[in-house]
Amino acid sequence: MAEHATSGKKIPVQILAPLHDSALLAALDTVTGPAVPVVSVAPVMLDAPGRAFPLEVRVSAPAIGTDLPLLLFSHGNGWSLDGYAPLATSWASRGFVVVQPTHLDSRRHGIGFDDERFGSIWMQRRDDLVRVLDQRAVAEAAVPGLAGRLHPTATAAAGHSWGAQTVQMLLGARVLDADGAPGPDLGDARVQAGVLMAATGLGGDELHPFAKANFPFMNPSFAELTTPTLVVAGDRDQSRMSQRGPDWFTDVFHLSPGATDLLTLFEAEHSLGGIPSWEAAETTDENPERVAVLAGSPRSTSARRSPATMRPGNGRARCSPSSARRSAKSTAEPSPQPSAASATAAAAATSASSVAAPSAPGVHARRAFRCTKQVGVLKATHEMPPS
Repeated sequence: MAEHATSGKKIPVQILAPLHDSALLAALDTVTGPAVPVVSVAPVMLDAPGRAFPLEVRVSAPAIGTDLPLLLFSHGNGWSLDGYAPLATSWASRGFVVVQPTHLDSRRHGIGFDDERFGSIWMQRRDDLVRVLDQRAVAEAAVPGLAGRLHPTATAAAGHSWGAQTVQMLLGARVLDADGAPGPDLGDARVQAGVLMAATGLGGDELHPFAKANFPFMNPSFAELTTPTLVVAGDRDQSRMSQRGPDWFTDVFHLSPGATDLLTLFEAEHSLGGIPSWEAAETTDENPERVAVLAGSPRSTSARRSPATMRPGNGRARCSPSSARRSAKSTAEPSPQPSAASATAAAAATSASSVAAPSAPGVHARRAFRCTKQVGVLKATHEMPPS
């Protein structure tokens, strides 16, 4: 407790240890393996005829390793290839080749809501990711020493906020038309797993009028999303786009057959601790340890990890199981001092289906975890029956 300078009132004080001394980081390294040096190149130009601005991407890759899986990352509204370094750098350091395009909504392009081009950006965001898939050889050639080390097919995609909506289209989710019917299938079978962070939920009457008028993609249908997917949400993420509470950001987990895992972060707001950038204006809930948990999510235990065992989700934290669609519950005992054994159990508990051999649509085991301020690793698995 500390004493207020003028009133003398006792005030609770939380003392945070420096991140490099955090027990969490040591625990995560036990699960994911140590980080390796990263080589990052930007901007890399991709062919995009007819696009309002050239398509620029950042490519980040580990300095060692072979058969490296490709990880597409789609940023939130207004960001660019220079954002989300806390995630991209960590993922690359543990065996992924991370490609981050700058979408047309980036602030550096200046296309505002009143610009006639804005209405089509949500579709062009999806096209940007498809162009990366089509031109993966260009991305591979752009990084010195990467040639011949990128796996030809192993591919995952992750996105935050608007980027999550962009990625979920590749995973199979559709957008409802004015009559409430699912629109065309915009999925891409080359993407074998996904991570959706702060993905907006169902639309309808609870949407804010501005969202109804400007964001047609906020009327999704999740029934067609069958690709194995990890969903990440903050329990204090209150959007101005919907009258719903933070549970709005868990709709995709409850309503899609492919969403195998839900990671709910306690006290996390929309930036989930600061994943876009440290000290950014959007980061209202800065928490380096929370970001560290997410930076370990798409798991590749080393730069030499076989893509046959690449997993779409591995959020690790001291968690208690949350109810899923059928309110199935179990007990997961947290370990106060994470050990190698508990870390291994955590990996098993939070891994979704294998990228190389995903389960049949609709039959994935479903797991949900809720993570507190104290962060460690799980000691026991928690599985839910297929819904």
